[in-house]
Amino acid sequence: MGLLSKRELTIQQIKKQIQLFACPICKQQMALSEEGKMSCTNNHSFDVAKQGYINLLHRPVNSMYSKALFDSRHAVIESGLYDRVQQAIAEAITVPTPIILDTGCGEGSHLHRICQQLDQATGVGIDIAKEGILAAGKYYTDEIWCVGDLANSPYNAGSFDAILNILSPANYEEFKRLLKPGGKVLKIVPQENYLKELRMQAFADSTKESYTNEQTVARFKESFANTVVKRITYTLPLNEELVPKLLEMTPMGWHIEQKENIQLHEITIDFDLLIGMGE
Repeated sequence: MGLLSKRELTIQQIKKQIQLFACPICKQQMALSEEGKMSCTNNHSFDVAKQGYINLLHRPVNSMYSKALFDSRHAVIESGLYDRVQQAIAEAITVPTPIILDTGCGEGSHLHRICQQLDQATGVGIDIAKEGILAAGKYYTDEIWCVGDLANSPYNAGSFDAILNILSPANYEEFKRLLKPGGKVLKIVPQENYLKELRMQAFADSTKESYTNEQTVARFKESFANTVVKRITYTLPLNEELVPKLLEMTPMGWHIEQKENIQLHEITIDFDLLIGMGE
């Protein structure tokens, strides 16, 4: 028997976890055929793509994020720049064989590298940007990748032990619905020194040179009563070839006109890891 295709691998993985999925249109339970058609009792259906993902959007969505952005993000994350962040998240997930949802997963690097540190973790990544999920399916075959919108959620209530929300918009009410009892939401938000070397060069003497996450942290604490905040901060040398990729992947870099003038030899990672417990 030959090697399974990405589509066949994805069908196998989804079949094992089909209980996680609910129809994004009518919220009924889903089933998956051997051919890779996921459908509900009302005959709303979605197909597993040959690239190793499933598209659970029922209307087209225009994303501002490009293939180049996700390729750059993959290169930067795979360089190890965020290893300590991923390690801190993995250490906070303490249940055995966890089922983890990464919301706004992009090209999947964070989720994959976190799952690699855990024993028999099931990783599910969702993003509204199809280019990100296409990249995730290209790079990683161990996780389940979904194009979808949490505003029309394709998952059942009480499905996940941990929900990751890494530098992306949050939907706290939906996170609470999706968490298993005692599950955790793990959100990464920038702290004041995040990418400070880039900000100092690009935005000297402007409001963008400084940053505070106070409002974001306060809103998270309002949503989760027992919030724990852990700061993760360190400075690493930065390889020259990663500089344009870092500029490509961060919203900060999108607003810089003279990108070739940016000289970075080291970069500071500075985050708060917010850990909120479900009911």
